[in-house]
Amino acid sequence: MANCIVAQSGGPTSVINATIAGIVRANQMNPVYDKVLGGLNGIEGILNERFYDLTDMSEEENRILRQTPSSALGSCRYKLKRDNVADFEKLIKIMEKYDVETLFYTGGNDSMDTVAALSEYARSHGVTGRRFVGCPKTVDNDLMETDHCPGFASAAKFIATTALQTWLDVNVYTRQEVFILETMGRDAGWLAASACLSGHVDILILPEMDFDKEAFLKRVAECIAEKNKCYIVVSEGAHYADGTYIAAGEAKNDGFGHAVLGGAGKALENMILTTNTASRCKVQDLSTAQRCHASEQSLVDVTESFNLGMSAHMRSADGVFTGKMVGIRRKDGEKYDVEYFAIDADKVANFVKNFPKEWILPDMKGITEEGYSYLRPLIEGTPDIIMKDGLPAYVTPYYMR
Repeated sequence: MANCIVAQSGGPTSVINATIAGIVRANQMNPVYDKVLGGLNGIEGILNERFYDLTDMSEEENRILRQTPSSALGSCRYKLKRDNVADFEKLIKIMEKYDVETLFYTGGNDSMDTVAALSEYARSHGVTGRRFVGCPKTVDNDLMETDHCPGFASAAKFIATTALQTWLDVNVYTRQEVFILETMGRDAGWLAASACLSGHVDILILPEMDFDKEAFLKRVAECIAEKNKCYIVVSEGAHYADGTYIAAGEAKNDGFGHAVLGGAGKALENMILTTNTASRCKVQDLSTAQRCHASEQSLVDVTESFNLGMSAHMRSADGVFTGKMVGIRRKDGEKYDVEYFAIDADKVANFVKNFPKEWILPDMKGITEEGYSYLRPLIEGTPDIIMKDGLPAYVTPYYMR
């Protein structure tokens, strides 16, 4: 038997490690590979031959790994460019050197592009015995083909919970007040929309709908006139009709050609205060917290992330299984259930799944019942968290060992 590598890339989530735990556990139950090597810091680390042996992970460590937030193997923002042949040649040689047959790559859109690019290179250059499998993750939930992405549901649960709790805080005083909650979501509004599960969002601003400043201020004024309060949720990627982001400050580039955003909430606050639409305004940017808060994971989310890793490992037992992403498909029926399937990674890479416009209510008033029906099952349940000294137990990140 040969070996395999598991690696992580892009922004972390609170359940990304559960997929790694699933692959490791599956190989212990059915040893398709002699060793499961953890590639430290994604493709960047693999190219530098940085590995950690995960093969004999204990059941206790496996369990704690599932509740450990962020990327325990370390991540990267390294772009594997198709015209940089040297990287492809080097990676194949490293796989040969360590007798690695399969690379499992867990990540978002760019990571699926990496899986597609590597499999294309192997196929076009007659490389045999080296395979590449994608496992999706992203809190943005913007990958095509899969019903949802592991990581999104836990972030959605955190956002909805935060919206409920901050709404209660806002309402303790009789004074006039506007509260603005800013979520991640460069191109898609799934995270911002999930705040509606709290039942208390007055105004919802998503990237899928062009922002109208005058209509927005009118809605704020109506809320203030009605109840002296207004609760607003905005996605960081919200923009005007010409594509200009409403975020304060100039967007920067993350190295993949994507804008690095932030400040949409402050931009809205400035609009409200400078026009005297309201006398008081607070902004809460959830920033990193929404993707790394793991002590209240969605049980559905962490379970599916683990099972997806096991499914990817099982499918890789087929010696021709490569260039695929393993996704989640929601089954028909009243009771929520899913199945796992495989699709060519190039059908996922470089596409964006937006929050459906037909699920968005007019006048920024929230989402439809179809949106609620999609979201509600995903945030169900909370796993039993193993504690140590009053805090959640985590594994020491492998890149720190």
